Amino acid sequence: MPYSLDFRQKVINFVENGGTITKAAHTFGIGRASIYRWLSRPTLEATKVKSRQRKLDWKELEKDVKQNPESSIVRQS
Repeated sequence: MPYSLDFRQKVINFVENGGTITKAAHTFGIGRASIYRWLSRPTLEATKVKSRQRKLDWKELEKDVKQNPESSIVRQS
């Protein structure tokens, strides 16, 4: 879950007004890497992800299940 825009702006304001990144991270309870990322962005809005690469190829999984239906049965003890 992303941090709110208000929170991110509050952290950036703290750093821009002389606070260190380490102090900001400790004060607000977030990672320094997040602050560095926020400072490097042109805007603070959340990044929209269109699609994520998945480890499973769903078509290959479906093909495998059809070819090996007995292997897809979950056994309960």
